[in-house]
Amino acid sequence: MASLKELKGRINSVKSTQKITKAKQMVAAAKLRKAQANAEAARPFAARLATVMGSIASKGTISESSPRLLAGTGKVQVHLLVVANSDKGLCGAFNSNIVKNALATARRLKGQGKTVLFYLVGRKGRAVIRREFPKDVLAMFDTTDVREPGYDEAERIAAELVDLYEGGKFDVAHLFYSKFRSALVQEPTEQQIIPVPTPKVEAAAGASAAVEYEPDEEEILAALLPRYLRTQLFGALLENMASEQGASMTAMDNATRNAGDLINKLTIQYNRSRQAAITTELIEIIAGAEAL
Repeated sequence: MASLKELKGRINSVKSTQKITKAKQMVAAAKLRKAQANAEAARPFAARLATVMGSIASKGTISESSPRLLAGTGKVQVHLLVVANSDKGLCGAFNSNIVKNALATARRLKGQGKTVLFYLVGRKGRAVIRREFPKDVLAMFDTTDVREPGYDEAERIAAELVDLYEGGKFDVAHLFYSKFRSALVQEPTEQQIIPVPTPKVEAAAGASAAVEYEPDEEEILAALLPRYLRTQLFGALLENMASEQGASMTAMDNATRNAGDLINKLTIQYNRSRQAAITTELIEIIAGAEAL
């Protein structure tokens, strides 16, 4: 049984931890408002860009002369999994859910005889992926010096992916990130980004006949596809940031509550042990007095 000094030390230690988790919860709640607003503001732009691209792509047929980002390599043998994680912990199962989703896809593709490679964004999750696929990590993008990953980082990631694609390192690229639903719900998401899937566009009656493009559709798509890729990556980084803060706020709230419960249990145990010690001392004093 722990002594009174040990119990008091544990109570003080848990109280100190509770102060940290409470502060972390408040910081995450403050950051969540901004991150959620940024993620929600980016969604209409990404959706509209996808609609425009789908409208242009639907005007012609995909052929060998089409931009390679749209037409593909003609093969689907080598798959690159772009896994976007954070660099910080204390955010519950946010990172592990993304990694689990990516690993499940990797195992499924391996089972189909495909070659799987990884492009890792962020520090968390690297150890798990390296442990299971030590020779399949093609490249990593370091964001440890970036306070909040944004469009500049998305542009650099997109440029690296295009270089790898043009260099014949992979045929298909899948992006894994967490889509923000609420502070309590973050949805692990998989999305094909290369070759760019053509969104299905339902044109309004008579609208398609009135649109002509100059220069031709292929030339416009050649300029539009890299921008679309950057937009998708930028949106994923914003969704990840909001999801991370929501998961962190929820995890720290649970940790604060658990710390409070533990403090109450330890306090009860401390009071009982203290009362038992006092009772024992009184019995010894009474017994000594009766002996005299």
